[in-house]
Amino acid sequence: MRIGLLTEGGYPFATGEARLWCDRLVRGLPQHEFELYALSRSAEQERTRVPLPEHVTQVRTAPLWAPADDGRTYSRRERRRFADCFRELVHGICAGEPGSFASGLYGLAELACEQGGLYAALRSESAVRLLESACRAPGAGRGVQAAQVPDLLEFVDELERMLRPLSLDWYEEPGSLGAADICHAAAGGVAALPGLLAKRFFGVPLLVTEYGVQLRAHYLDHRPDARPAVRALLAAFHIRLAGEIYDRADLLTPGNAHARRWQERCGATRDRVRTVYPGMEADRFATVGEAADCGDPDTLVWVGRIEPAKDLIALLHAFAEVRRAAPQTRLRIFATAVAADYLADCKSLAAQLFPDEAADAVTVGENPVTFEEIGGPDAPSSAEAYGSGRVVVLSSVIEGFPITLAEAMFCGRATVSTDVGAVVEVIGGTGLVVPPRNPRALAEACLSLLGDPERAQRLGAAARARALELFTVEQNVAAFQEIYLRLLARGSARPDGEIPFAQPPEARVPGHWTTPTWAPVPEATA
Repeated sequence: MRIGLLTEGGYPFATGEARLWCDRLVRGLPQHEFELYALSRSAEQERTRVPLPEHVTQVRTAPLWAPADDGRTYSRRERRRFADCFRELVHGICAGEPGSFASGLYGLAELACEQGGLYAALRSESAVRLLESACRAPGAGRGVQAAQVPDLLEFVDELERMLRPLSLDWYEEPGSLGAADICHAAAGGVAALPGLLAKRFFGVPLLVTEYGVQLRAHYLDHRPDARPAVRALLAAFHIRLAGEIYDRADLLTPGNAHARRWQERCGATRDRVRTVYPGMEADRFATVGEAADCGDPDTLVWVGRIEPAKDLIALLHAFAEVRRAAPQTRLRIFATAVAADYLADCKSLAAQLFPDEAADAVTVGENPVTFEEIGGPDAPSSAEAYGSGRVVVLSSVIEGFPITLAEAMFCGRATVSTDVGAVVEVIGGTGLVVPPRNPRALAEACLSLLGDPERAQRLGAAARARALELFTVEQNVAAFQEIYLRLLARGSARPDGEIPFAQPPEARVPGHWTTPTWAPVPEATA
C-alpha cells in the first residue's frame, strides 16, 4: 500500500523530533511504499538528510521558515470570499463558536486550491481588521480581548506560517497525497494539517501518532519575550486545531496513557484511540543488560538533557542527604544535551554542596558529583553510561514518555523516578517512584536500593524483561502494520468510489493476463 508520512521539523532531516522512530518504522515495513511529506523549520535543517531506503518512492518538502509570497493578488470576488472564510476562522479561534473554525479552515483550503497561495491575503490589512473584530466580539476570551495592533500583527504572521500547508500542491496531482492509501501524521498540530485536507477532500484515511502532545508542548513552551495576548491567541488556535484533528482522524495512536488522557480531554473518543508505545533498539543495550555485573554499587547515574524541567537542583539536594548516610556514594550526571545557563547553576550548586575531597594529604581532591557527556572517554555510548552505576535516577518535574527511563530498563538497572508524565506506566512496578520536588523522598528511595543490592538486582531484571516486552522496535512496527491493514480494510469512502484491493496486483504488469475473463474480446483480435 502507499502510505503518505507527514512530518514537521523531523524525518527525513537529520535533526528534529520524531526522526528516529519514523526511520525505524519506514525501514521495518519494506513491503509498503512510503511517500514523505515534510515541513521544515529552518534552512540549516534542510541541508542534512538521513539516507532513505529504496521503498521511499518520493520526498516532498515545504519550508515553514521562508517567505512564501506567490505574487498573486486576488480579485474583488476572491477577496470577498477570503474575508468570509477568514472571519469564520478567527471567530472560531477567539470565541470558540462550534463549527466556525473548521468551516473557515476548509473554506480557505478550497480558495487556496482554486486561486493560489494565501500569503498576501493572510498578511493584508483586511485580515488584521477581521482579527481585531473577532477579538472584540462578544464571547471572545479575556486574554484575546486585550490584543493591541502589535499583538494582531505578530499573530497574523504566525498564523500565516501555520496555515502554509493549505497552499501546498501536495493534494490533487496523480501520485500525490490525495491518492495515498493512508495518511500517517507523525505528530499532531501543523504536521497533521495536510492529512486533514486529504481526508476532507479525497477521503484518505488519517492516522495521527503523538508521542508528545503538540498542544501540551505549546503550553510548556515558555518564551519570556512573548506578549500575553499573542500567547492567548496561539493557545486558542492550537486548541481548536487539536480538537478538529482528534474529531476527524480515523485513529489516534498516543505513545502512552498520559498523552491519551490529553487527547480524550480535547475531544477524542475512546473507540478511536489506541496506545502504541515507541519502539527502541534493544540490541544497543544488550551487552550491559545481560552482563552479570550490575555496575558500581556505590554510584548513582542520571542521564538526559540538562534543563530546568529535569530538576537537577532537587537531585543535588537529595544527593546531599544520600552522602550524609552513605559517604562513599558518587553521582555521575551524563548530558545528552545542555542548556548552558542551567548547567552553570547546577555546577555552582554542586561545588557549594560538595567541596572537593581527598583521601589523604598528597591525593588530588575530587568532587563526588561529576558532569560528563555521552561520547566521552569514560562513557562512549549511552549503554555504558547507564552501566556505570547500580541505580539510575530520574528527577524531572515535567515528562512525556521518559526515554531515558526505558533505556535504563533495557540495561537492567533499578530506577528511582519522580511521579510525572508516563513514568508510572513505563515502570510498571519495576522501580521506585516518589513525588516530584521532594528531595528527601528521592534520597530515601536511593538509599533503600543502595543498601539492598539483591532487591536492586531483582528490580533491574524485571525492568529489562518489561522493556523487552513493550518498548522494542519490533512491537512498534508490528502494531502499525496491523493498524495500516485495518484502516485500509475499513474502506474509507472515497469521492471516486474506489474500493481497496478491487484491482489485483498483477494488473499493473502489461500483458494479456490483465484482461478480465468476462471482458469482450475485440473482433480484430478474435
